[in-house]
This record gives sequence, C-alpha cells and structure tokens, in this order.
Amino acid sequence: MAGFGGNCRLGAVLFFSAWITLAALNRLVRPAPNGCQMTYMYPTYIPIHAPNNVSSDRYGLFLYHEGWKEIDFNERVRNLDGVPVLFIPGNGGSYKQVRSFAAESSRAYQNGPLEPSFYREPSSAFELEDSSLPSQYGRILDWFTVDLEGEHSAMDGRILEEHTEYVVYAIHRILDQYKESLLARSKDGVRSTGNLPSSVMLVGHSMGGFVARAALVHPGLRKSAVETILTLSSPHQYPPVALQPSLGHFFSHVNEEWRNGYKKGVSHTSSPKLSNVVVVSISGGIHDYQIRSRLAALDGIVPSTHGFMVGSSSVKNVWLSMEHQSILWCNQLAVQVAHTLLSMIDPVGRQPFLSSQKRVFVFAEMLQSVVPQSLSWMNHVSGSQSSNFLASDTREAGELQRNDTLFCPPSVLWTSDGLEKDLHIQSNLVTVLAMDGRRRWLDIKKLGSNGRGHFVFVTNLAPCSGVRIHLWPEKHRSSIENEVPASKRIVEVTSKMVHIPAGPAPKQVEPGSQTEQPPPSAFLLLSPEDMNGYNFMTISVASRQTISGRPPPAASMAVGQFFNPVEGTSALSVGRIVHSSYSPEEIFLKEDHPMALTLSFSVSLGLLPVLLSLKTTGCGIKNIGDQIEADKNNLCKLRCFPPVALAWDSVSGIHIIPNIYSETVVVDSSPATWDSHQGAEKTTVLVLADPHCSYKVSLRASLGAATSRFFLLYSSEILGFMIAIILFGLMRQSLAWERDSSVPSILSAIETNLKPKPLMFLCFTPILLFLAFLFFTTQQNPRFGTFLFVTVVCYIVANGFTILVTLSSKLILYVAAILHVFAKRRLVHAKYIYKFFFFCSFFS
Repeated sequence: MAGFGGNCRLGAVLFFSAWITLAALNRLVRPAPNGCQMTYMYPTYIPIHAPNNVSSDRYGLFLYHEGWKEIDFNERVRNLDGVPVLFIPGNGGSYKQVRSFAAESSRAYQNGPLEPSFYREPSSAFELEDSSLPSQYGRILDWFTVDLEGEHSAMDGRILEEHTEYVVYAIHRILDQYKESLLARSKDGVRSTGNLPSSVMLVGHSMGGFVARAALVHPGLRKSAVETILTLSSPHQYPPVALQPSLGHFFSHVNEEWRNGYKKGVSHTSSPKLSNVVVVSISGGIHDYQIRSRLAALDGIVPSTHGFMVGSSSVKNVWLSMEHQSILWCNQLAVQVAHTLLSMIDPVGRQPFLSSQKRVFVFAEMLQSVVPQSLSWMNHVSGSQSSNFLASDTREAGELQRNDTLFCPPSVLWTSDGLEKDLHIQSNLVTVLAMDGRRRWLDIKKLGSNGRGHFVFVTNLAPCSGVRIHLWPEKHRSSIENEVPASKRIVEVTSKMVHIPAGPAPKQVEPGSQTEQPPPSAFLLLSPEDMNGYNFMTISVASRQTISGRPPPAASMAVGQFFNPVEGTSALSVGRIVHSSYSPEEIFLKEDHPMALTLSFSVSLGLLPVLLSLKTTGCGIKNIGDQIEADKNNLCKLRCFPPVALAWDSVSGIHIIPNIYSETVVVDSSPATWDSHQGAEKTTVLVLADPHCSYKVSLRASLGAATSRFFLLYSSEILGFMIAIILFGLMRQSLAWERDSSVPSILSAIETNLKPKPLMFLCFTPILLFLAFLFFTTQQNPRFGTFLFVTVVCYIVANGFTILVTLSSKLILYVAAILHVFAKRRLVHAKYIYKFFFFCSFFS
C-alpha cells in the first residue's frame, strides 16, 4: 500500500483533476450565446417513387415544395424544370432538416438578388478575369432530400457505406426523373425551355457531408453526375469518434481516393478524375462542440484551387459561431447559402457553371470575407522597424491603379460636382459627424511622415453610396504628366473597404437630443505600399439628399487616421498571459492614440482564452464636480464610437466582436496536435478604438474558458492516457502474480507511476520520440513547449480520472457488498422466523 507521500501524490492529482473538471463543467453547462434568427417556412415533402424494378423500402427520396397551398404531387413532379440540389442529413438527422435552406432559396429566387454590396464585397481575395455575379437568377433550385431513417452513421462504418450506396442511387434517380418529367410534358405538347440537368449539387450536414464526398468516389456513380459539394459542419479529416476500425478505414479510403482524384494519371492527355469538382466546407466555429474546425478542414484532401473551408463566424452577413444543429436553421446562414447556390447558375445556360474556377469564384465572392487580406500587415508589424512612407518613394503606384475592380459600380451615381466647399485637414486625424456633402483633402506626404505611413478609416456610412475615398497622384512627376491627364490616374479605393458586423444602433433619449456614436460597419486599411506614388487623399461624404435606395443611417460617423502600427502593438508572452489570471494585464491608451491596437498573443486563444475589457477613462472632458465624473461614461459615448475587436485564427478565420467593452476572446484553433496548422500556436487581435477617447485595456486569462476548451480539444488524448494507465497497472499486477508476490492494487500502481523516476521516464520518453520525429520529418509540427505542456497536463488529468474511477468503483462495490450482506442476513432471519411460526402453528 502507498505511504503518506504516495497518498499525498494521489490526493494532489485527484484534487487537480476534480478542480479542472468542475471548472470546465461550470462553463460547458451554460447555454452558448446564439444570435441566430429563426427561419420560417411552409414545407411540403413530395415522395419520389422508385421504379418498379428497384426495391428501396428502407430509405426514401423526397422533393421539397415551399408554399401553404395544397398541390397535386404528380403535377409538381411532372413540372420539374429547375436545378437539382440534394440534401443529405447527418448522424441521427431527419430529411426534414432541408426546409430552412429550401424555403430561403424559394424566397431568394422570387425576390431576386438584392444590392451587390449586401451579399458581397467589390474587392475580393479571389480574382477571376471576366467574372461577375449575375444580376438576375437564371433558374430556380429544386431541393431533394433523402430519408436515412435517422440512423447513427457516426458510430458505424457499415452504415456510412449503406448511406453512400443510397445517395448514389438517389443522384441517378433525380437525373432520371428530370428526363421522365420532360418526356411527360412533351407527350402533352408542353414546350420546355432549357437543357436537362447533367449534374446534382450536394449539400450535406455533419456525416452527410462526408457521405457526399464518399458518393463522388463510388465506382457506381455516373461520370460528371456531381460537380459541386457544400458541407455544413462535416468531418473530413477523420471521424470525430472512431469506435470501430471500419469507420477509420472508410475515412482513410475515401480521403485517399480524393487525393488521387486530383492527381494526373499516367496519360497526360486525360484530366484528373475530380478536376472539375468543387468542395466548400462551412464549420460551426467555437460553439460547435461536436465537429471542431480542424476536422472540417479540407487541407491535404482538396487543393485550394478547387475548394476551401470557412468558419460560420467569417461568412459575410453571418458573423456568428453556431451549434452543431443551429447551423441548419440559422436564418443568416440560410439566406447567404441560398443566394450563393442561386448565383452558381449560369444565366445563359441556366445550369451551374461548367468551369470549376468560376464556381470557386462564386463561393469565394459570396462567403469569404476580405478582412484577413486587409489585416495582412499585422503578421510582420511587430518584427519590423517603423514604417516610414517617405523612405519608399521610388516604387511605382501600379497595383491600385491597374485594378479596375476598386471603382464603385456605375449604378451608384453622385459626383464631386455637387459637393459643398472642400475642407483641408491639417492633423493626422479626420472626423465626420454628419452627411454634410463635403470633400476632405489630406496631404499624404505631410500627414504620413514621422513613421505614420499607415492609414485606417472606420465608418457606418455605406461605401460608394455614402462615402468615397480617392488617391490623387503627385504633380509634375515626369514627362508623362502632359501625355496622360491627371484624372486618369486618380485611383478610387472605396471598394477596398471591408464590411464588418455592426453592433446595436444607438437609441435617442428624446426627440432632438444627441444620440450616441453609432458602431462602425466598415473599415479601410491602407499600407504605405498602397499609397506609394500618391500625394493627396480625399474623403468625399454624400449629402442626405443624394442617397437613394436604402435610407441613410440615423446617426453618421466616420473617423480616419494616419498612424504608426508599431506604436499600437503589444506583444504578450505566455508568462504574462498566465500571470494575468490573478493580476490583469493593463494597457493605457491616451487620447490621440493609434486607432488600430494590435495585440499579439504568443499562445493561441483557442487554448488559453482571454477576457478583454475596455473602459473609457476620458474623452477631452475636464472633471468638474462629482456629477460630471459620474456622467463621463455617457458623455464619452456621445463622442466616441464603440470599439471593435477582430481576432484572427489560421484555421477558422476571422472572429469579429462589435461593441466590445468586456468579452471573452476565444478562437477555434487546435494547438499541440499533429495536424496543427501553421500559425495555430499564436493569435493576433486587432482592436479599433476611437482616438478621441482614452481607454484602459484589461486582459485577464479566463481559466473557466480555458478548462472547457482543454476538454473539448484533448478529451481523446485524455481517454488514451487512461487506457494506457489501466493497462500499466494490470501489467504490474500480472508481474507480481508471476513472481508469487503480493498483488498491488490499481491505486498502488498509479502511485508508483507518479513517483519521480517513473514519472520522468513516462514523460520524457514521448518527448524524445517527438524530437526524433521532428528530426526526420519536414512537415509543420506543433511547438515543443506547447506540446510538452499539453501532454503533461493530459497525463496528470488522466491519472486523476483513473483514480476517481477506481475509487468510485470501489465505493460502488463496497456499497453493493454491504447491501448484499444486509439483504442476505435479513433473508436468513426472515427464514428462521418463518420456520418458527410454522412450527408453532403446526403444534397448535
């Protein structure tokens, strides 16, 4: 048996494991914040019957119809003339889960595309020559759905294979049904427009997304029957819970087929098998506890030219992380997906675009935000010297000038001729508080000197229709000045502005009173390279009378600033972040501070989330009495816009938090794993705060959020350690049995493992193997310090759980033994009493 020291070690490990478990449960049992709006619909599910020679009693195929009126099912099927989309439910899912996307697709087709700025940004990270989204949708979407009887496919590879077989059949049945419907209409003399569909777009949720990919490499699938796949919170890298070897083998087989499908064969004349297939994966983000973003990634399976993964918190007009089931009914996402799929249809051919590049372009335009590209300068700002614009005046300003996509669309008509008197800004800070119809001039050479070569601009005005920004060339630059008019080289950078989610609009206390500053809805970041070769910048603000279409905002706001990014950069080491758990890190921002504050965390906020708080300490108002001091916060809200935080993660993308005053910042990265992405070990947070106000920025490591994230990320590693610890204890018991010595208990074996020498051996052996692996491999691997920390904590927690399970089982068995002895004694006592009364009654 363990002595006092051993019992202390067991108690310390058990206490640590219990504390971290309770802290995690306290966080996990809280309902996750959900900003999704509900989607409403009038669903009707029309069964698609199988041919007489095919038996499909187990599963079913349905066609969705949106509308409250009763319809003739046969007539609806007979009039099929749209683009087929097949929905595949996930683990335990229902075929009725298609209703949100199908209903929004029907409404989107009837109402048509809204203004382009609402659904996409003019400046995209993915550029394609002669590419533009359609101004009118060419064809309606016919949504089909498969009834897989709610089977739990996440636990059994055989069920996945059966689902794949039926999905292949359903694809063929859908394409054949269009031929049958066309033939039936032709017999009745009805003339049809458009071509028959040759492919079906697949939309899969959870395991249904993997089934969609498995169907595409099925040997029985017709050629080019599927060319577009959209998955929602689906695992692609490996199964979330591989309880059976067949499940892991099936995943490996399908992924290997996909890798080979994009490779060229022996004959260079033939294209790869999957060369025309596009796959896009949407993950749920930090609130999806079942499928992490790293599972939904397509890295190593689908090349970047044919697909990508995007987190729901990074999708345009969505900006929300959502739970595993919420992704099916979240209206913001359903609307964006509906317009995306409708934009995939060629208005001329009335079928999905044949070019895979065109389809990837549509997905990127409609789903991906260009915010990460706008923040690309943050990756090197901390390690570089102060950027001085005057030192980089030798390069030509070519890129912005040559990119015609930066100009506002011709449909937005208002020119500078109708503007009022121009204003010349003399400071590096420019403020707009009303739609006054004026143009502000800024001297880039003057205001961008002394290292302030970067420019940031935030506003709640609509780009192009509410505000425009131009760069003007310097005069008498060369002899070409007389040949090319200056107006030809004036570059508009308005469309480089990126949209961000705006917080709640400010409320007006009473009519005529001043409102609080509205939250920004767009921002612009220009680097010295973007402004190189230009001498002036103009910010043109429209008047309220020139706005057409949607109404202008009730309160207008725009703030621009030339700043030095190094002055607003703070690097936080691991020690400072851990120390902040009991002593918060504080950063004080004085008035006229850089609007862009860059916080560089040396540890991923997916592993150690941070509570970020911003408190307004001043806004140019002097303290006069207690009443002014008490109302300072409310007065500052009238002058300064609400801060915005943008957290960047290499896996799940951008996380935007509007109106951030006190919020826990967490990203969905998975550091210290073998498949960790490059950059997953660090997190960068950009805070946009009004330079008119002074702030106290507080950073505190959130232990509750950290423990919950730890269990969500590394529960499988903890379970593996527990199995290894139990096997190690059984090995010690079997060894003692062979030597005819006293057999130690499991607790004694665990206590032996926790002694210094065995613990050092068990800890450092994996570390040496890790170093050897790093030496013989060239792939990206997790950082050594993070890997060591996570491994040791997982091992300690696994020991604590094993101790808890052992003590719990002993207690249960002890209580069961006591109850058994008590019941048996009672039974024997009752038996003697019965015999006594029987004997007495016999003689009486």
